Amino acid sequence: MSKTENPADPFKKALSEATRVLADDPELGVSYSVDPPGMTGDSVRLPQVSRRMTREEVLLARGTADAYAMRLRFHDEPTHQKYMPQGQMAQDLYSAMETARCEAMGARVMPGTAGNIDAMIGAEANRKGYSQITSSADAPLSVAAGYMIRQMATGRDLPEGADNVMDLWRGFIEEQAGGTLENLDSVLTDQESFAKFARQIITDLGYGDQLGEDPDTPDEDMDDESEQQEEEQDQPESTGDDDDSSEDNDAAPQQEQDQTMDAAEAQVSMDDLADMDMSDEAEMPDSDAPLEPPPPPPHSEADPDYEVFSTEFDEEVSAEDLAEPAELERLRAYLDQQLEPLKGAVSRLANKLQRRLQAQQNRSWEFDLEEGILDAGRLARVVANPTTPLSFKVEKDTEFRDTVVTLLLDNSGSMRGRPISIAAICADVLARTLERCQVKVEVLGFTTRAWKGGQNREKWLAAGRAQQPGRLNDLRHIIYKHADAPMRRTRDNLGLMMKEGLLKENIDGEALEWAHRRVIARPEARKILMVISDGAPVDDSTLSVNPANYLEKHLRDVIAMVEKRKQVELLAIGIGHDVTRYYDRAVTITDVEQLAGAMTEQLASLFDSDPRARARVMGIKKAG
Repeated sequence: MSKTENPADPFKKALSEATRVLADDPELGVSYSVDPPGMTGDSVRLPQVSRRMTREEVLLARGTADAYAMRLRFHDEPTHQKYMPQGQMAQDLYSAMETARCEAMGARVMPGTAGNIDAMIGAEANRKGYSQITSSADAPLSVAAGYMIRQMATGRDLPEGADNVMDLWRGFIEEQAGGTLENLDSVLTDQESFAKFARQIITDLGYGDQLGEDPDTPDEDMDDESEQQEEEQDQPESTGDDDDSSEDNDAAPQQEQDQTMDAAEAQVSMDDLADMDMSDEAEMPDSDAPLEPPPPPPHSEADPDYEVFSTEFDEEVSAEDLAEPAELERLRAYLDQQLEPLKGAVSRLANKLQRRLQAQQNRSWEFDLEEGILDAGRLARVVANPTTPLSFKVEKDTEFRDTVVTLLLDNSGSMRGRPISIAAICADVLARTLERCQVKVEVLGFTTRAWKGGQNREKWLAAGRAQQPGRLNDLRHIIYKHADAPMRRTRDNLGLMMKEGLLKENIDGEALEWAHRRVIARPEARKILMVISDGAPVDDSTLSVNPANYLEKHLRDVIAMVEKRKQVELLAIGIGHDVTRYYDRAVTITDVEQLAGAMTEQLASLFDSDPRARARVMGIKKAG
């Protein structure tokens, strides 16, 4: 092996082949990335394995690969979507139990996968600090339910941390759903039966109101209607009433033809009268002409060709409506735990940014005044002629207080873990600091209501699967903080980003256009829009039935529109990813420690009154 070859490459190649075999899909795409692991219909993204190939890296990669392979092998997505509940908590429980079923099936059929998946679960539990949780209120119920299903189906002990979460909820789950859980073995191998079993567990746990309608009921009604229609068609047609109806039907075309001819004659007569009574055709009032209905407005101002299958299920919601106050307080406390080790760095950042902004309030002067401070540059003129006027100067404030900043945060699934914590900390620090400088701040987030399309996709399927239907998912745009709301009243809302199950798909173009509409409606003279994201827009449901660059093109069109109109100054922060391919003014950070060096200079430069100074700062950052 040459020195340039990566010693991890043979392992990656072997693991890729093994994953395809386990998934029973020889065409499955397997990639390795520092991005969070993920899976689409025809590819999986596994954790990166470095040249060192540490034991933890290898076990995590193998466990993740086996977990995805088992899901691809034993999971049927249409069946899963058919029984998917409507409420968020019910969806989380349903999905967690289905994941546990697939992994348990793998452990039964291929026992070697069980240990690898244990290692993955243990690493995830350790990363999320599950072993330190002491109250069930801090432990996700959906995660505990999934762990319990897996343990009951495999008989294997859970890794440390995962067992703690399950034990905190075990008593409650057994008390509420113990009778239903006894049937686990009989439904494990059949996904449809298990889906009904999972929905019953959700009802037992008190979330039955989030299930929605029974998916089996409409099918039965349709069958009844079909049978009724068949019976009506089988009835004899030659009855007296039918004869009368037949005569009426025969007469109908003739009657319609007579009415049409009468209408045509009446129109000709009206035209003749118009010619006689009016000498100038232009004198006809405009209101007399038939008006055509106006075409529906385009879904996007940036790209009139951008299509959306349906906006019926989209929502714009406040953070307070997505969680109870007690849960928001708990999630905020968890975010504060993430902030604790960085308290010093965050304070330094806030103070440095505040000093930069406040210093710019008093950095400009008015010259050639009759009173004020003596202008040293004109001292020689004063000495030569003491009566010379216009030799004084006055320091003036740089007006940037009449400013609003909108922070738009990517709440997609790829931000799960450390990236979303960094984004939330960014928003918290920026909002608090700018508020000190009397700059108003609005904090927004964007994601989707469901994975794989949600109700939008179901409606499209029911409508006959139209070709290239456009965006095919249910948007969820979240308002964490209104611009006029003080940070002290809304600080708990940022904790919502720590909520399990919130982060799903990301459709950046529509979110950016939404944030742009909101900020230009503000009365402030200066408007700044800052996007905090980790890369390109991704929505599997939309991209599976549209061109591969459909969402990315729309994002670029929206950015071009915002920059061309120049009503709003646009800036982006890439979390772990370079977003300069989309945004001209952008920086990339991989950890909170980099905030002071990167974000402070960028944001402060926006408030610089000298355009050349702003361009110089941006140029230095781009070159770096």
